Formats: sequence, C-alpha cells, structure tokens
Amino acid sequence: MLALGAAAAHAADGDDIPEAVYPKLTRHAAAADGFVPPGWKLERQLIGDLNRDGIPDLVLVLREDNPKNMWKHNALGENPLNTNPRILAVAIGNKSGGYDLKLENHKLIPRRDVPTVEDPLEEGDIAIDRDVLRVKLNYFTSAGSWSAFNSTFRFRYRNGQFVLIGFDRYSFHRATGESTDVSINLLTGKIRTATGDMENTDKKVRWTTLRNRKPISVEQIENGLEFEPPR
Repeated sequence: MLALGAAAAHAADGDDIPEAVYPKLTRHAAAADGFVPPGWKLERQLIGDLNRDGIPDLVLVLREDNPKNMWKHNALGENPLNTNPRILAVAIGNKSGGYDLKLENHKLIPRRDVPTVEDPLEEGDIAIDRDVLRVKLNYFTSAGSWSAFNSTFRFRYRNGQFVLIGFDRYSFHRATGESTDVSINLLTGKIRTATGDMENTDKKVRWTTLRNRKPISVEQIENGLEFEPPR
C-alpha cells in the first residue's frame, strides 16, 4: 500500500529495535494459560466452535512483555514505542480434554516499528463468527500520510489449516474524503467495489468476478497490512 510506504519513511533506524524472538508454543494444553510462554502475556482470548464439532476452541493473541522492546527514539510519534511482537494462536478443543494447537502465526498482526502508525489492533478486532475466524487490522498514521484503511480477513478451518474465505478493505483519504470499499467473497468468486465520498451514502458500485480462486492460507498472507488480495 502507498500509505505504508509513506509512513515507513518516518521510521527511525530499525536496527535500534531488538530482533523479535518467537518461542515455540506447546502443542497441547489444558487451558489457555498453558499456551503462554515465559516472558509473554495473554492479551486476548476468544472461545467458539471453529470446526463444528460441538467442542469449544480457543483463539489467543499472545504478546511479549519485554521492557527492552519499549523503544525510545527521536522521531515523531509515540515514545517510547511498544514494539513487543504478537503471536496469533488457535487451539482446537480435544474430545479427551484440553486443546491442541493448530495455528501459531507471527506475521498476520504486524509488529509495530513506526512511531507515527497506530497499533493495528487499536481500532481493529478479532472475533469468532459461528465457525469463522475474523481478524480486522486498522492502519492510521498521525503524520506522514493522509491515507487510512482497515482490512478484514475471514478464515475457515479446513483440512488442518485456516483458509481465507473473505476479505474486505475500506480505505479513505482524510483530506479529500474519497473512499473505496472492496469486499471479496472467495467462496462465490464475487468482488464488490464501492467508491465515493466518506460523507456521501450514494456510492458507485461495481461487481466483478475473481479470476484467481486458488485457496490462500493464513501463512501465505504474511503481514496483514501489506496483503494485496487476488482479483
């Protein structure tokens, strides 16, 4: 995204931020806290049935709690900046008791490294809608760019992996008010694009068909704020 490139120019030297070290999570635990490694904390916990077997499953956001990752800098923006990385984890409930880890993702929720860019979960959201895992990431900068957007991913658990079934991106320009709202249904192959003005409900809507419907796993997406969906 152009907005990301503009804001990244305002980041101070990335070498000043300690390299992220991700621990290997345990494969089975009796409860959510059993997946939290030493030096990390459980930031968010959701309970739902993601594989439709009637047994509750866990969605966890883990975040390192390391004072060394509170980055003091001379740039604009939040200071010190909390650069502690996150892990998105999903554990499926076991009929014999406890939970089995099925997802351990380090990239979808990007690590903060630009002081003028807000935390992607500040106005974002993680939720379970029936059997769908929904992750919404927000991009907003206090300096360096007028552009802002939010991206929403919808995943379904299939054959041992979480596959993207829907993607929405709402982007707008804070100076001009121009907005674009893209919604992609990877199950039906339909793309809805609405353009217009933030304050005008009368949008120009265009429907197109997705050409590439190859399954996309959560691991293939990597940084959720930089993801460009298929068209």
